[in-house]
Amino acid sequence: MPLTLYDFMGSGNGYKVRLLLAQLGLPYKLVECDILKGETRTPQFLAKNPNGRIPTLQLDDGTCLAESDAILWYLAEGTRFAPASRLERAQTLQWMFFEQYSHEPYIAVVRFYRHFLSKLSPLQELDLPERMTKGYAALGVMEQHLARHPFFVGDRYGLADIALYAYTHVAQEGGFLLDNFPQIGAWLSRVAAQPGYVPMDHKA
Repeated sequence: MPLTLYDFMGSGNGYKVRLLLAQLGLPYKLVECDILKGETRTPQFLAKNPNGRIPTLQLDDGTCLAESDAILWYLAEGTRFAPASRLERAQTLQWMFFEQYSHEPYIAVVRFYRHFLSKLSPLQELDLPERMTKGYAALGVMEQHLARHPFFVGDRYGLADIALYAYTHVAQEGGFLLDNFPQIGAWLSRVAAQPGYVPMDHKA
C-alpha cells in the first residue's frame, strides 16, 4: 500500500508535506478533506487522527502520522534534507518551532480569516490587529536572518526552509505586505528554484 496523504489543498501545513514528497520523488495517494465542510471531524477520519486535523500521513503499514513538521522529519530521515550534524538538527528544530509558535498562529490564521471566510465574527475582527502585528514581527526575525544567510540552516535548502516557506509565500493572501522584506523576497525565489519544486495547488 502506498503512502496516503489526507490533506486540504489550501493548507500551508499540508503543502509542506506535498512539497517534500515531490522533491523526494516519493509516490503517494492524495485524499482531499475539506476542512470547511467538517470532513476531518467524521468518525472515519478521527480514527486516523483523533485531533481531527490535516495533514495526516498514512504509512504503508497503516500507521498514521499527524503534525506537519513531524511528518517532514519522518520523510526526510536519511535524505539530503535531514541535517547531518547535531547542531544543525537542533537549529532546524529551532526554526520549525518558531514557525509553529511565532509565525503560523499569526500569518496562517490571518490568511485563513481573509482568504477562506466570507465574513469575520466580531471576535475575529478584534483579534486581527494583534495577529497582524505579531505576523510582521515574525517576518522581521526572518528578514534579519536572511540578510546574513541564503537559507535558514547550514546555508543550504532544508526542512526549515520548507516549513517557513509554506505560509510565507502566501502571506499576501492575508494582507501582509512583503515589499519591505527584500531578503524574504529573494529567499522565496531561491526556494521556488529548487529541484523538484511544486506549487501549492499541485496534486500527486
